[in-house]
Amino acid sequence: MIMNQIDTVFVPVRDIEKAREWYCRILGLPVEGDILFGHLYVVPMTAGSGLVLDSRIFEEETRRNSPLFHFNAVDIQAAYDWMKQNGVELITGIEHDHWFNFKDPDGNVLMVCRC
Repeated sequence: MIMNQIDTVFVPVRDIEKAREWYCRILGLPVEGDILFGHLYVVPMTAGSGLVLDSRIFEEETRRNSPLFHFNAVDIQAAYDWMKQNGVELITGIEHDHWFNFKDPDGNVLMVCRC
């Protein structure tokens, strides 16, 4: 139900504009693209997992409750049902028909997202 691939890694940042400039500079990328919703920047990666900078999840309490990354799933409802049937601690329902969050046995918050 859940694909064996990590799609996007979320990085908590204090200042989204400074973080965008820094990550683009060290990766040799032009500083372009919009900051989404005032707190998200999707770093344009050429291969592998995606990288999303998020200033809304920087505070310590928020970091503890925000997903570190997300796995992909084609059928989000089937993935949700499978996780529920297997006793996984689900901490959200399916949000916007697109994703849900859950905890691993150590309390790490992770996400499954419809791809």
